[in-house]
Amino acid sequence: MFHSTWGPGCGIRALHTGLTCGVLLVLLLRDTDLFSQENAWIHPKPLLFFLLVGCSTALYYGVSLMDPGYVLTDCDEKYDPRPANGGQEMTSLNPGAVRMRRCGYCLLKQPMRARHCKSCQRCVRRYDHHCPWISNCVGEKNHRVFILYLALQLMVLLWAFHIAWSGFHAEETWTEWLYANIFLLAAFIVIGIFTMVVSLLLVSHLYLISCNVTTWEFMSHHRISYLKQCDSDTNPFDRGILRNLWSFFCTCGNVVWERIYFRDTLHIV
Repeated sequence: MFHSTWGPGCGIRALHTGLTCGVLLVLLLRDTDLFSQENAWIHPKPLLFFLLVGCSTALYYGVSLMDPGYVLTDCDEKYDPRPANGGQEMTSLNPGAVRMRRCGYCLLKQPMRARHCKSCQRCVRRYDHHCPWISNCVGEKNHRVFILYLALQLMVLLWAFHIAWSGFHAEETWTEWLYANIFLLAAFIVIGIFTMVVSLLLVSHLYLISCNVTTWEFMSHHRISYLKQCDSDTNPFDRGILRNLWSFFCTCGNVVWERIYFRDTLHIV
Protein backbone atom coordinates (compact mmCIF):
# COMPACT_ATOMS: atom_id res chain seq x y z
CA MET A 1 0.00 0.00 0.00
CA PHE A 2 1.45 3.36 -1.06
CA HIS A 3 0.35 6.96 -0.58
CA SER A 4 -0.25 9.28 -3.50
CA THR A 5 2.84 11.19 -4.65
CA TRP A 6 0.79 14.40 -4.72
CA GLY A 7 -0.81 13.82 -1.33
CA PRO A 8 0.30 15.27 2.01
CA GLY A 9 4.04 15.86 2.12
CA CYS A 10 4.47 16.56 -1.60
CA GLY A 11 6.09 19.90 -0.73
CA ILE A 12 8.69 18.20 1.49
CA ARG A 13 9.41 15.62 -1.21
CA ALA A 14 9.77 18.41 -3.78
CA LEU A 15 12.20 20.22 -1.43
CA HIS A 16 14.26 17.04 -1.03
CA THR A 17 14.41 16.55 -4.80
CA GLY A 18 15.26 20.21 -5.38
CA LEU A 19 18.11 20.16 -2.84
CA THR A 20 19.49 16.95 -4.32
CA CYS A 21 19.41 18.31 -7.88
CA GLY A 22 20.82 21.69 -6.80
CA VAL A 23 23.78 20.19 -4.96
CA LEU A 24 24.48 17.83 -7.87
CA LEU A 25 24.39 20.73 -10.32
CA VAL A 26 26.89 22.72 -8.24
CA LEU A 27 29.24 19.73 -7.98
CA LEU A 28 29.03 19.21 -11.74
CA LEU A 29 29.65 22.84 -12.67
CA ARG A 30 32.59 23.35 -10.33
CA ASP A 31 36.11 22.09 -10.93
CA THR A 32 35.92 19.14 -8.53
CA ASP A 33 37.19 15.59 -8.56
CA LEU A 34 33.81 14.54 -9.91
CA PHE A 35 34.09 17.03 -12.78
CA SER A 36 37.54 15.78 -13.74
CA GLN A 37 36.43 12.17 -13.57
CA GLU A 38 33.33 12.89 -15.64
CA ASN A 39 35.52 14.13 -18.50
CA ALA A 40 37.41 10.87 -18.37
CA TRP A 41 34.35 8.95 -19.54
CA ILE A 42 35.96 5.56 -18.99
CA HIS A 43 36.22 6.29 -15.23
CA PRO A 44 33.49 4.34 -13.32
CA LYS A 45 33.40 6.56 -10.18
CA PRO A 46 31.07 9.28 -11.53
CA LEU A 47 28.63 6.65 -12.75
CA LEU A 48 28.74 4.92 -9.37
CA PHE A 49 28.15 8.23 -7.58
CA PHE A 50 25.10 9.06 -9.70
CA LEU A 51 23.81 5.51 -9.25
CA LEU A 52 24.05 5.86 -5.45
CA VAL A 53 22.27 9.22 -5.59
CA GLY A 54 19.50 7.68 -7.71
CA CYS A 55 19.10 4.71 -5.35
CA SER A 56 19.05 7.00 -2.32
CA THR A 57 16.35 9.18 -3.89
CA ALA A 58 14.30 6.10 -4.81
CA LEU A 59 14.53 4.80 -1.23
CA TYR A 60 13.50 8.22 0.08
CA TYR A 61 10.34 8.17 -2.03
CA GLY A 62 9.75 4.54 -1.10
CA VAL A 63 9.90 5.10 2.66
CA SER A 64 7.93 8.34 2.30
CA LEU A 65 5.07 6.84 0.30
CA MET A 66 4.76 3.30 1.64
CA ASP A 67 2.42 2.04 4.35
CA PRO A 68 4.32 2.15 7.68
CA GLY A 69 2.07 -0.54 9.15
CA TYR A 70 -1.37 0.97 9.61
CA VAL A 71 -3.89 -0.85 11.79
CA LEU A 72 -6.61 -1.31 9.18
CA THR A 73 -9.27 -3.42 10.89
CA ASP A 74 -10.94 -3.61 14.27
CA CYS A 75 -9.86 -6.98 15.65
CA ASP A 76 -11.27 -8.73 18.72
CA GLU A 77 -8.20 -10.92 19.19
CA LYS A 78 -6.53 -11.18 22.56
CA TYR A 79 -3.48 -12.97 23.82
CA ASP A 80 -4.00 -15.14 26.88
CA PRO A 81 -0.75 -16.12 28.59
CA ARG A 82 -2.31 -19.19 30.28
CA PRO A 83 -1.16 -22.52 28.79
CA ALA A 84 -3.47 -24.54 26.59
CA ASN A 85 -2.99 -27.73 28.71
CA GLY A 86 -4.98 -26.28 31.60
CA GLY A 87 -2.01 -25.67 33.92
CA GLN A 88 -2.07 -22.60 36.11
CA GLU A 89 0.32 -19.75 35.46
CA MET A 90 0.88 -16.39 37.06
CA THR A 91 2.52 -13.25 35.80
CA SER A 92 3.79 -10.31 37.80
CA LEU A 93 2.80 -7.96 34.99
CA ASN A 94 -0.79 -8.95 34.36
CA PRO A 95 -2.63 -11.91 35.90
CA GLY A 96 -5.25 -11.96 33.16
CA ALA A 97 -5.45 -11.84 29.42
CA VAL A 98 -3.87 -8.91 27.64
CA ARG A 99 -6.47 -7.21 25.49
CA MET A 100 -5.88 -4.69 22.77
CA ARG A 101 -6.70 -1.16 23.91
CA ARG A 102 -9.12 0.82 21.79
CA CYS A 103 -7.77 3.98 20.19
CA GLY A 104 -9.61 7.10 21.27
CA TYR A 105 -9.22 8.70 17.83
CA CYS A 106 -9.86 6.09 15.12
CA LEU A 107 -11.70 3.71 17.54
CA LEU A 108 -9.72 0.64 16.40
CA LYS A 109 -8.23 -1.86 18.81
CA GLN A 110 -4.47 -1.44 18.92
CA PRO A 111 -2.05 -4.37 19.13
CA MET A 112 0.81 -3.99 21.61
CA ARG A 113 3.44 -1.37 20.64
CA ALA A 114 1.02 0.38 18.27
CA ARG A 115 0.24 4.08 18.61
CA HIS A 116 -2.03 6.62 17.00
CA CYS A 117 -0.21 9.27 14.95
CA LYS A 118 -2.02 12.59 15.02
CA SER A 119 -0.18 13.79 11.90
CA CYS A 120 -1.18 10.77 9.80
CA GLN A 121 -4.47 10.31 11.70
CA ARG A 122 -3.93 6.54 11.72
CA CYS A 123 -2.76 3.89 14.19
CA VAL A 124 0.63 2.41 13.30
CA ARG A 125 1.95 -1.01 14.33
CA ARG A 126 5.26 -0.92 16.26
CA TYR A 127 5.20 2.84 16.02
CA ASP A 128 8.68 4.39 16.14
CA HIS A 129 8.14 8.07 15.30
CA HIS A 130 6.64 10.44 12.76
CA CYS A 131 9.42 11.84 10.57
CA PRO A 132 8.68 15.31 9.14
CA TRP A 133 11.42 14.95 6.50
CA ILE A 134 9.69 11.97 4.87
CA SER A 135 6.23 13.24 5.90
CA ASN A 136 5.32 9.74 7.05
CA CYS A 137 5.43 7.55 10.11
CA VAL A 138 8.21 5.04 10.68
CA GLY A 139 6.63 1.79 11.80
CA GLU A 140 6.69 -1.97 11.48
CA LYS A 141 6.53 -2.14 7.68
CA ASN A 142 8.90 0.64 6.61
CA HIS A 143 11.41 0.86 9.48
CA ARG A 144 13.92 -1.40 7.68
CA VAL A 145 13.62 0.64 4.51
CA PHE A 146 14.16 3.78 6.59
CA ILE A 147 17.42 2.37 8.02
CA LEU A 148 18.58 1.33 4.54
CA TYR A 149 17.79 4.82 3.27
CA LEU A 150 19.77 6.44 6.09
CA ALA A 151 22.79 4.20 5.47
CA LEU A 152 22.81 4.83 1.73
CA GLN A 153 22.16 8.55 2.19
CA LEU A 154 25.13 8.77 4.57
CA MET A 155 27.39 7.13 1.98
CA VAL A 156 26.26 9.64 -0.65
CA LEU A 157 26.70 12.61 1.70
CA LEU A 158 30.22 11.59 2.75
CA TRP A 159 31.22 11.16 -0.88
CA ALA A 160 29.62 14.48 -1.82
CA PHE A 161 31.43 16.13 1.12
CA HIS A 162 34.77 14.94 -0.29
CA ILE A 163 33.83 16.08 -3.81
CA ALA A 164 32.76 19.53 -2.60
CA TRP A 165 35.96 19.94 -0.57
CA SER A 166 38.04 19.17 -3.66
CA GLY A 167 36.41 22.06 -5.52
CA PHE A 168 37.72 24.84 -3.28
CA HIS A 169 40.70 26.69 -4.76
CA ALA A 170 42.79 29.52 -3.33
CA GLU A 171 42.30 33.10 -4.53
CA GLU A 172 44.29 36.26 -3.94
CA THR A 173 41.76 37.80 -1.52
CA TRP A 174 38.91 36.54 0.65
CA THR A 175 36.44 38.58 -1.37
CA GLU A 176 37.54 36.95 -4.60
CA TRP A 177 37.49 33.52 -2.96
CA LEU A 178 33.96 34.02 -1.64
CA TYR A 179 32.76 35.35 -5.00
CA ALA A 180 34.27 32.37 -6.81
CA ASN A 181 33.02 29.73 -4.34
CA ILE A 182 29.75 31.10 -2.98
CA PHE A 183 27.56 28.37 -4.52
CA LEU A 184 30.02 25.60 -3.69
CA LEU A 185 30.25 26.91 -0.11
CA ALA A 186 26.45 26.84 0.20
CA ALA A 187 26.36 23.27 -1.12
CA PHE A 188 29.20 22.33 1.27
CA ILE A 189 27.27 23.71 4.26
CA VAL A 190 24.08 21.89 3.26
CA ILE A 191 26.01 18.63 2.83
CA GLY A 192 27.74 19.09 6.19
CA ILE A 193 24.48 19.73 8.07
CA PHE A 194 22.71 16.74 6.53
CA THR A 195 25.75 14.53 7.15
CA MET A 196 25.66 15.27 10.89
CA VAL A 197 21.88 14.79 11.12
CA VAL A 198 21.84 11.53 9.17
CA SER A 199 24.83 10.17 11.12
CA LEU A 200 23.15 10.86 14.45
CA LEU A 201 19.87 9.36 13.26
CA LEU A 202 21.51 6.19 11.93
CA VAL A 203 23.62 5.59 15.05
CA SER A 204 20.71 6.21 17.43
CA HIS A 205 18.33 3.98 15.47
CA LEU A 206 20.85 1.13 15.25
CA TYR A 207 21.36 1.35 19.01
CA LEU A 208 17.63 1.27 19.72
CA ILE A 209 17.14 -1.61 17.27
CA SER A 210 19.88 -3.60 19.01
CA CYS A 211 17.90 -3.13 22.25
CA ASN A 212 14.52 -3.78 20.57
CA VAL A 213 13.20 -0.40 21.70
CA THR A 214 11.35 2.12 19.57
CA THR A 215 12.02 5.85 19.71
CA TRP A 216 8.55 6.40 21.16
CA GLU A 217 9.13 3.80 23.90
CA PHE A 218 12.57 5.23 24.69
CA MET A 219 11.24 8.78 25.03
CA SER A 220 7.94 7.94 26.79
CA HIS A 221 8.75 4.86 28.86
CA HIS A 222 7.02 6.25 31.97
CA ARG A 223 3.77 7.02 30.10
CA ILE A 224 3.26 3.74 28.20
CA SER A 225 0.88 1.35 29.95
CA TYR A 226 2.75 -1.88 29.19
CA LEU A 227 6.11 -0.37 30.25
CA LYS A 228 5.15 1.69 33.32
CA GLN A 229 5.14 -1.40 35.55
CA CYS A 230 8.64 -2.38 34.40
CA ASP A 231 11.86 -0.98 35.82
CA SER A 232 13.41 1.86 33.83
CA ASP A 233 16.34 -0.44 32.98
CA THR A 234 14.12 -3.37 32.01
CA ASN A 235 12.96 -3.96 28.47
CA PRO A 236 10.46 -6.86 28.15
CA PHE A 237 11.09 -7.12 24.40
CA ASP A 238 14.89 -7.44 24.59
CA ARG A 239 16.16 -10.87 23.47
CA GLY A 240 19.85 -10.01 23.14
CA ILE A 241 21.64 -7.90 20.55
CA LEU A 242 22.04 -10.58 17.88
CA ARG A 243 18.46 -11.86 18.13
CA ASN A 244 17.13 -8.31 18.19
CA LEU A 245 19.04 -7.42 15.02
CA TRP A 246 18.07 -10.68 13.33
CA SER A 247 14.41 -10.21 14.25
CA PHE A 248 14.39 -6.64 12.95
CA PHE A 249 16.15 -7.18 9.63
CA CYS A 250 15.05 -10.74 8.79
CA THR A 251 11.51 -11.15 10.15
CA CYS A 252 8.64 -10.72 7.68
CA GLY A 253 5.03 -10.12 8.58
CA ASN A 254 3.39 -8.89 11.75
CA VAL A 255 4.86 -9.88 15.13
CA VAL A 256 2.70 -10.83 18.11
CA TRP A 257 4.55 -8.75 20.68
CA GLU A 258 2.42 -10.09 23.54
CA ARG A 259 4.18 -13.47 23.25
CA ILE A 260 7.61 -11.85 23.64
CA TYR A 261 6.34 -9.53 26.37
CA PHE A 262 5.23 -12.46 28.59
CA ARG A 263 7.94 -14.99 27.74
CA ASP A 264 9.92 -14.46 30.96
CA THR A 265 7.11 -13.41 33.29
CA LEU A 266 5.09 -16.63 33.23
CA HIS A 267 5.75 -19.10 36.04
CA ILE A 268 4.09 -22.49 36.35
CA VAL A 269 2.65 -23.08 39.79
